[in-house]
Amino acid sequence: MEEEDREGWIFVRRRPYEWDGLGSGEDVPPDGSLQIRFAGPAEHWTDAAPVGNGRLGAMVWGGVATEKLQLNHDTLWTGIPGDYTNPQAPVALSQVRKLVDDGQYVEATAAAFGLSDHPSDVYQPLGDIEIDFGDSHINYSGYERLLDLDTAKINVKYNIGDVEYTREHFASNPHQVFVTKITASKSGSLSFTISLNNKLHHQTSVNGSSHIVMKGSCRGKRIPPKGNVFDNPEGIQFAAVLNLRIGGDGAEIHVVDDSKLRVEDSDWALILLVASSSFDGPFTKPSDSKKDPTLECMNVLKSLENMSFSQLYTYHLDDYQNLFHRVSLKLSGSSKFSCEEEKSALTSQTHDTFHGTRRLASSIPDLSSEVTNDVLVSTAERVKSFKVDEDPSLIELLFQYGRYLLISSSRPGTQFSNLQGIWNKDIEPAWDCAPHLNINLQMNYWPSLPCNLSECQDPLFDYISSLKINGSKTARVNYEASGWVVHQVSDIWAKTSPDRGDPVWALWPMGGAWLCTHLWEHYTFSLDKLFLQDKAYPLLEGCASFLLEWLIEGSDGYLETNPSTSPEHSFIAPNGKVASVSYSSTMDMSIIREVFTALVSAAEAKDFEDPDVHHRHLSHLFGLFPGHSITIEKTPELCKAADYSLYKRAAIAEMLVQSTLKDLYLLPALPRDKWNNGCVRGLKARGGVTVSICWKEGKLNKARLSSNNKNSLIRLHYDGNVTDVRLLSGSVYVFNERLKCLKTRSVGTDFS
Repeated sequence: MEEEDREGWIFVRRRPYEWDGLGSGEDVPPDGSLQIRFAGPAEHWTDAAPVGNGRLGAMVWGGVATEKLQLNHDTLWTGIPGDYTNPQAPVALSQVRKLVDDGQYVEATAAAFGLSDHPSDVYQPLGDIEIDFGDSHINYSGYERLLDLDTAKINVKYNIGDVEYTREHFASNPHQVFVTKITASKSGSLSFTISLNNKLHHQTSVNGSSHIVMKGSCRGKRIPPKGNVFDNPEGIQFAAVLNLRIGGDGAEIHVVDDSKLRVEDSDWALILLVASSSFDGPFTKPSDSKKDPTLECMNVLKSLENMSFSQLYTYHLDDYQNLFHRVSLKLSGSSKFSCEEEKSALTSQTHDTFHGTRRLASSIPDLSSEVTNDVLVSTAERVKSFKVDEDPSLIELLFQYGRYLLISSSRPGTQFSNLQGIWNKDIEPAWDCAPHLNINLQMNYWPSLPCNLSECQDPLFDYISSLKINGSKTARVNYEASGWVVHQVSDIWAKTSPDRGDPVWALWPMGGAWLCTHLWEHYTFSLDKLFLQDKAYPLLEGCASFLLEWLIEGSDGYLETNPSTSPEHSFIAPNGKVASVSYSSTMDMSIIREVFTALVSAAEAKDFEDPDVHHRHLSHLFGLFPGHSITIEKTPELCKAADYSLYKRAAIAEMLVQSTLKDLYLLPALPRDKWNNGCVRGLKARGGVTVSICWKEGKLNKARLSSNNKNSLIRLHYDGNVTDVRLLSGSVYVFNERLKCLKTRSVGTDFS
């Protein structure tokens, strides 16, 4: 069936809308007011127009004789999972803290370089679709290029002689494909050569007569190895497959140089681009991934074999507008904003709908029929003129553009929105195109809640969960603290350690804490208690645990952070020199207060009200004791609930030691605020083990274990540390907070 024969009525689901009593859910006016217009083809990357579906992005340049569609995929990064710990950091930390206490801020800044680590990895480009229309397209007229925020589609139109050429581009989230349609108003007038290219290591070949396959790999290290090639681990592998369809009586496709396709004498062409990678999560090495990117691409294209442009566009529109149409903004620079204008802003429909069906209007808007007076004025010119003419419709446009960019760069199931959303052309981009946690990543998601795009936060929350895993190791090793910590910059591998470089920006352990405030904010908007209980509270709790131990008592008796920096800001020290490391920056204390407040509020919100918190019956804890169905390994969330229940009651032994036949847990539910320091001796654990523990400032100081069995093998647990221990009868073993065995003594030897 020819593409043009597939146009017409398309059946789609009727979308539910949030009704606010003001008008229709689809209340974005179809008058072109939400179109970003360009005066001509892009001369620079920043002049190109972005489209994206959260995973796959493109920058459309809009060239005439040659077109470049620059591509990105959200999982293309250098590197492999890393070790984000530094065993030498505690020594450097002590030095820095002493220098700060002594008022030697310049020296503290210099010493803080000892806390730095290796840099983040780097976001990489997927490559380019290059379309060469030849010399016949050099001279053109009537050029128009626009990004329609209402439809998330880029339209390009121009004339060559008496032939009008149109191009349409969008990135479909429902079908995970980047779509381009090119048409000519005169039959047989469309000819071009199309290819795929990339700056990364890659191979390109033609598969059959209508597919171009590009296979490539990202570097296993952020910079090319200078030594033995085997020192460079295997990086993320990727594939992009382009499918080409054409229509017209005399239309033909030819293979050129085994890597390009040549279209001759066509009426229209449909280009579908899909991509995939071997990335299988931040904790899986690319060399261990079982994913086949090329096979995944081919499977996606196979699923689209019978879908026309109209069908793809309709599903794309339905999916996108379900998000975009939740909010509209209409402003006026005059108090004479009429009732009719208000009614139009609140009720106008973008598309005709009838019983769940939609008939598509012309794919390219008829710009000549738009009612706005500035139809031929580029958005860039409107921005320039804003200084003298504060056009309120430009504010509307920019407001919706922010929502559009978030929808396009962050969807459920994709990666987080990085430093540039999802768009990047360079293999060495500015600031690595990495998520910077000292404001940039957070700023990307600021529109999500007030602008009714809460689903777009899902990738951020998934990312925070990954950061907690690596951040727990960084907290434990670098700072000898519990909980989890993240610093200023991260990457797809969930890097949590300080970056390499100047402490003025690299030394900032508040990144994870700031991200945690997004969790609480999400709850305050949604009142989703399941989210609070399963996602937000555990992350907040771990973050607060680190912050409690990061805070230390200062000379004036107040808790302070030391070392502390104000992100990317220096100050003049008392000796007149520039420094950046001191204590208790306003940023630190403000974020910590927010996290603590959120945690307290979350604790109050997530539990049912107990009419008698001191009730003697603990029936709901049977699975914990005397039963065995509730364990940290099998049911960690239930253990946290049990912890909360026991916190209100005095189940003392189980708060200090819990065990199975194979596992022994030290201080699993210690009420640190109530019992900050203490010792317990002689408790029994399963397996015939005798346990004595001392703790200071709420942390394990020493633990002494002995066994009356000849040979006991147990797993010892404390604060995320796990170690296998073999206990011989007649001996006493002493462990520190990292569960390192300090010494072995005969039974009867003094514990000290």
